[in-house]
Amino acid sequence: MKIGNCIIAQSGGPTAAINATLAGVFQGASGQFAIGRIFGGLNGIEGILNGRLVELQKVLDSEEKIQLLKTTPSSFLGSCRYKLGQSGQKEAEMQQLFQVFQENNIKYFFYIGGNDSMDTILQLEEYQRSHGGDVSFIGVPKTIDNDLTCIDHTPGFGSAAKYIATSVQEIALDTAVYDMDSIVVVEVMGRNAGWLALSAALAKNADGTPAADLIYLPEFAFDYDTLIADIQKVQERKRQIVIVVSEGIQDAEGNRIAEAATKDSFGHGQLGGAAKHVEAVIKERLGVKVRAVELNVCQRAAGHFLSARDVNESVMLGKKAVEAALAGKSGVMVTTKRNDGPMYGLTIGTTEIEKIANQEKVVPESFVNAEKNGASAAGIAYLKPLIQGEVTIPMEDGLPKYASLSRWL
Repeated sequence: MKIGNCIIAQSGGPTAAINATLAGVFQGASGQFAIGRIFGGLNGIEGILNGRLVELQKVLDSEEKIQLLKTTPSSFLGSCRYKLGQSGQKEAEMQQLFQVFQENNIKYFFYIGGNDSMDTILQLEEYQRSHGGDVSFIGVPKTIDNDLTCIDHTPGFGSAAKYIATSVQEIALDTAVYDMDSIVVVEVMGRNAGWLALSAALAKNADGTPAADLIYLPEFAFDYDTLIADIQKVQERKRQIVIVVSEGIQDAEGNRIAEAATKDSFGHGQLGGAAKHVEAVIKERLGVKVRAVELNVCQRAAGHFLSARDVNESVMLGKKAVEAALAGKSGVMVTTKRNDGPMYGLTIGTTEIEKIANQEKVVPESFVNAEKNGASAAGIAYLKPLIQGEVTIPMEDGLPKYASLSRWL
């Protein structure tokens, strides 16, 4: 067993449960004979490149702070969307990173993130295999998009799904108050994978009927003629309609309804505005009152309405990541498999990062209805366990109390 220090860092888009995973890794590493100092890398791999480290034992120095961290949304250590080698200086960057590891006697590196973060773990592991080194690189999953492969669901998704389903349920109540024909189009995140939009299917009206009348995902071609026909069919039985769309909905040729031409370092175009496009078409063709609602960052920042299952599993996976590292594993991500049978349960393991990085898990056809505008029974059965349980949030002056690195330094 290697004896040295460790670094924990966070990357990509924040979630409401990413800090619960950080707390899990910290708790798992604390008191281990093989791990001395526990560093936090500020602003992900980009900050580590510049040696921006903070010693977490001096920051998380009480059980009260650790518990508060578990219910704090956003990335406590800061985040980044930095792709190694994007400057054309990959060899220099790698040398600089491994110098930081050597100077701080780093033997264990835990990177909490999604698809792009797992690509970083892959690059670090491949470089070490070819150039030598003695660091265990462990990927720890998080993303509200739920699009990582080899895992039943990602930490952060359950809380986002709970927030979306609740919001859609409340929007449906709001839009039903007026005696008039009206439509609300709700846009949620999801570039290529529509898991978040699908979670709106959990929202229910008081009579048990779905609060989201129509749901459209990027996995299946979106067509305005079909949309209008679907709306008219719903109008035969009700006057107020709620439609949910993924931000990445696209036509049969793969053209997204709303995407900016500019790209980030990973080649992703900025999304947003799909609901406004849909709103304009509905208004023009049907002449009814239409309102577009974009939930935007609230989906990943809603720490006030966490899924208890999501938080508990996030902590658990963080601790399991440490176990995997101490068992000698490197170049892996902590993964889960849902147990067979009627009772919900998970089996935790690890999977080689090569099978995960630069891959994407999309919503399977079996999880949507035949019309491709709603969830199937199998989709509901998959989603429902993930939003179970409530978390008591510490309050201060009538508002949630959250952890703050700057305040504790």
